[in-house]
Amino acid sequence: MTRVACIGECMIELRQADRGLFSRGYGGDTLNTAVYLARLGAGADYITALGDDSLSDEMVAGWAAEGVGTTRVMRLPGKLPGIYMIQTDDKGERRFFHWRDSAAARSLMDLPETTDILKSLGSYDVVYLSAITLSLYSESGRARLFAGIKRAREAGARFAFDTNFRARGWPDLNIAHAVYQEAFALADIVLASTEDLLPLYPGESHEGLLARIPSGEVVLKLSEPASIVRIDGISHQIKAEPVTKPVVDTTAAGDSFAAAYIAARLAGANPLEAARAGHRLAGVVVCHPGAIIPRTAMPQGIIGKPATSRKATP
Repeated sequence: MTRVACIGECMIELRQADRGLFSRGYGGDTLNTAVYLARLGAGADYITALGDDSLSDEMVAGWAAEGVGTTRVMRLPGKLPGIYMIQTDDKGERRFFHWRDSAAARSLMDLPETTDILKSLGSYDVVYLSAITLSLYSESGRARLFAGIKRAREAGARFAFDTNFRARGWPDLNIAHAVYQEAFALADIVLASTEDLLPLYPGESHEGLLARIPSGEVVLKLSEPASIVRIDGISHQIKAEPVTKPVVDTTAAGDSFAAAYIAARLAGANPLEAARAGHRLAGVVVCHPGAIIPRTAMPQGIIGKPATSRKATP
């Protein structure tokens, strides 16, 4: 089975319900992608740190039930997962509130097990993380992670970087610019959006944003339902199919797009076909509340049969 290593943080999710109440679930950008990858048959292991509490137990059990590998989930005594709350407006656009400064996931690059975790990355077909992942770690932690990814690429893995941007995670935009440029230079695949990049590069055109990314394979999702896919210097615009149901929550639209894109590429689809698959899945996800939609709502035929794995997960 093809395997993807997804690195990041999952938090307790609180989302609006009826009469001012909130329902509890869990979510996090790279975890959402891992779940959708598993549902699409591509296979994913999640790499993170959690506490030794009952909520962390519940999260790990839920991921395992989805088929996400959890052997690389570190459990830290006395620590807890972070929490985020989603508020959505009448158009389904979301706003996030976070409580995560002391969350277990922030320690992932500073553990006794970190060296072994980073060595394991070379056994995967794809290593996937986001800018939110990078915002969790210190400068030395990011350097350690980038060094591990470089070694994984030398072993044959591909690095896919999602530009998911949250201003709260980057109080110093100069640091953000430097980290993004380092990730861009290293990545084989960049999954970007104007929503993420314009806060970093205000007023930049689509062409200007793409010019900042040297990677050979880049997807730039636009504010309208479309994306630009650049392959080996040639850009193609892909329009999304119309969403026929009401949009209720755009949470995880980008995460599900990333999952379908990566799964399709690993199954042998070309980047244009993969972008269409990403748009199809995201178009379903936004019609449901919360980050992870019910399994019964998953559309069929998003991608073809997954390719055979280059390497087995240890």
